[in-house]
Amino acid sequence: MVLGAGMVAGKFAGAANPETLRQTDVFVSGADGYHTYRIPSLIVSRKGTLLAFCEGRKDSRADSGDIDLLLKRSTDGGQTWSRPQILWNDGTNTCGNPCAVLDEDTGVIWLLMTHNDGRDKESAIKAKKGLGTRTVWLARSGDEGETWSKPDEITKSVKDPSWGWYATGPGVGIQIKHGPRRGRLVIPCDHTYDEPGGNLRGLPVEYGAHAFYSDDHGKTWKLGAAIRPKVNECQLVELADGKGTLLMDMRAYFGKSRRAQSVSPDGGRTWSAPEDQAELIEPVCQASILRYTWRTQNSQSRILFSNPADEKKRINMTVRLSYDEGNTWPVSRTIHPTESAYSCLTVLPDLEIACLYERGVQHAYEKITFARFSLEWLAEGKDSLRQK
Repeated sequence: MVLGAGMVAGKFAGAANPETLRQTDVFVSGADGYHTYRIPSLIVSRKGTLLAFCEGRKDSRADSGDIDLLLKRSTDGGQTWSRPQILWNDGTNTCGNPCAVLDEDTGVIWLLMTHNDGRDKESAIKAKKGLGTRTVWLARSGDEGETWSKPDEITKSVKDPSWGWYATGPGVGIQIKHGPRRGRLVIPCDHTYDEPGGNLRGLPVEYGAHAFYSDDHGKTWKLGAAIRPKVNECQLVELADGKGTLLMDMRAYFGKSRRAQSVSPDGGRTWSAPEDQAELIEPVCQASILRYTWRTQNSQSRILFSNPADEKKRINMTVRLSYDEGNTWPVSRTIHPTESAYSCLTVLPDLEIACLYERGVQHAYEKITFARFSLEWLAEGKDSLRQK
């Protein structure tokens, strides 16, 4: 295990005090043969094993080139981590954009990924002038992430052939827990499409988001409608209306330094037009949104959100809390005040909160760090699961 500031071997500094923020570095750029680690995805298995996925970029920080899909596992709540496991290495090609989802009914963990020729840059794929295009793949594990199936391609089922760029997540998918579509697995994604009025780096192309889903525990997948325009990297949360309504939170390009959101009443098949979210400032970056608690007799609805909370720079990694289904965010706390970028939230078996995120000193891509903290720490003592 690589030890971060304030860490001691084998455990978190401050582990005896649940009111503290505890952090440890999981992937450190330059270690284990990779120039840079990026694009974190974090999930908890049905038995409580933590799985931390990311891209291992062999030669540079660039989004294209020789990129492998990696995994580290923790069986002690993130105190220690396994050696990196290479889940997908296709020579000098690009294997990335991890988006994991747990089927709680079967215990199977699905990992959605994308692939392209490592010689193709994103701009060439958007313009449809590359050696190939982006394709969509999935692998599965039925043993807590110890072993994985060979990646299978599902591009024809989940990508419109007119699209150029495509990305799964990055982050996690969800399984709907309520309503007529209970059990559906839903994967948030984004794409580019031809648009005469678009102008992505001089190209007549625009960004859109979408989701695809499975109603048969991952055997088959169906593509939902697009959310457009000017949105891409996205994450999902199920709202607490008992109907399985979904909220999509998206990276946005409207020039307002704000996140955008869209709602689906039918489990990801159709979506409302994207709308700005005034409180969720962003420097145009990926973010994470996650259900923490459901509204019950003894608890209230809580949704978590994390991103670099700054209008201009990828700094100030902040976790927020909403009690009204994402309409307002009265609680926020910084977990890293300087360089930081992509993140992925999860809820641990003991109901503490974890965030796997990119951070550094000189730039945001020096390491991927696991942060763990309680609701009491996040709310600075003003909220607790012990309260009714």
